[in-house]
Amino acid sequence: MTRKHLKGWRKHGDFIVFDILCLQLSFVLSYWLNHGFDNPYASFAYKFQDLVLIMCQLLVILFGNGYKGILRRKRFDEVVAVVRYIAEILLAAMAFLFLVHSSSVVSRLQYGTTAVFFIFLSFTVRSCHKRYLINNMSRRSKRSVVLVTSAGLVQEALDNLQPEGSYQDFFISSVILLDGEAGGNTETKEDLLKLQDENITVVPLNDAGMEKITRGWVDEVFILQPNNMPFPAALMEDLMTMGITVNYTSEAISDSRWPVTDIRKMGHYKVLTNSNRFASAGELTMKRIMDIAGGLAGTIITGILFLFLAPAIYRKSPGPIFFAQERVGRNGRKFKMYKFRSMYMDAEERKAALMAENKVQDGMMFKMDDDPRIIGSEKKGKDGKPKGIGNFIRNTSLDEFPQFINILLGQMSLVGTRPPTVDEWEKYSPAHRARMSFKPGLTGMWQVSGRSEITDFDEVVRLDCEYIDNWTIWLDIKILLKTAIVVFKRKGAA
Repeated sequence: MTRKHLKGWRKHGDFIVFDILCLQLSFVLSYWLNHGFDNPYASFAYKFQDLVLIMCQLLVILFGNGYKGILRRKRFDEVVAVVRYIAEILLAAMAFLFLVHSSSVVSRLQYGTTAVFFIFLSFTVRSCHKRYLINNMSRRSKRSVVLVTSAGLVQEALDNLQPEGSYQDFFISSVILLDGEAGGNTETKEDLLKLQDENITVVPLNDAGMEKITRGWVDEVFILQPNNMPFPAALMEDLMTMGITVNYTSEAISDSRWPVTDIRKMGHYKVLTNSNRFASAGELTMKRIMDIAGGLAGTIITGILFLFLAPAIYRKSPGPIFFAQERVGRNGRKFKMYKFRSMYMDAEERKAALMAENKVQDGMMFKMDDDPRIIGSEKKGKDGKPKGIGNFIRNTSLDEFPQFINILLGQMSLVGTRPPTVDEWEKYSPAHRARMSFKPGLTGMWQVSGRSEITDFDEVVRLDCEYIDNWTIWLDIKILLKTAIVVFKRKGAA
């Protein structure tokens, strides 16, 4: 899954804040230049002029396109953009004042010098902030892109995808060669070896190459098609099965199996993009707002639960109260997922001996009845079922509450797909990987459709893919409501 591009005013809030401050500072400096060091807001006329400027600036921000591609602009282009930006504001202000018959009270000199100051201040601040962002953007905050092409086109592709001195919100993590090797060309082989110094691995399109895509951190793939080679249709089929966003430039355009869902720019290339699901910026923003609100509330509840659960857990099994386990998130990103510890300290070591009792086929997940690794599970009730503190925590889903911390950190969402363990991830086929094209969630479609009663992993994948294909904010709300009912009834918990 991928997202449609954000409109400039939503994507570049930092630049917008700086421009608003620059315009206000420019207005004050203009007043001081023309009238001395008095308070410009003490005069109703100038206070009114400034209010009109603020209104018109907000309109230009909302309905204009002044921030699109701001991080990629050259200096001259930025000057032109700033001049156009302030010109649009002033034209809108003059038009408004004319319509309300207030143009006679406006100081054109005040607006003119404000514009001059703004052009200088805004250009300077934008340039400095862009330089800061470009120099401090870490790989973890960018998209991981795999380049697929022939050996002879690798350097050309890298130069065009990441032009020197330009900002890109992605990095090339690895290169997969369609022709397998450099074809005996010594110079080309030397160029490929140099990529290792840039932490870019180069592998041929074989089992090792597919392993890199299937199990590695891959957000997108860019295919640069050589003219003398057939389009890698089988690879394209596998990528789409895995739910990976694919960018390509040639023959695939006319293939009905991979309909183009977006057109965008990567470096100097204009590419056609295909993904199994596109979400609008507004939808994803609303989902993140829900996650933050839910994450804050859940974290507070987690703190309260800690006061009661910590002594009970430690009394039965001395050790950490929280259990942190490495899980695999969206598109292969690894993160630490937190839970209240409901199992004994040696649970992971004992797991291998219990695999024969795993209810899930092929070991793609681990579920078993009356798991002896659970704290206090040796204590049985009248019905013969375990009644330990660990069983209580798991049956009531209290162990899941610390995951609200992961939600606040942006590693998980309230609703999504279950994040697999690393060993489960290692067993995934391309079709299984599709379920991880969406951010993992605290709850999801399969959890409210049976939870631990579902033992067929392919059914889990089907439900997760159904959720991804049909995702809306309303579906998330519906699943959250169903989750509350399922947890309250303790249906399918284990």
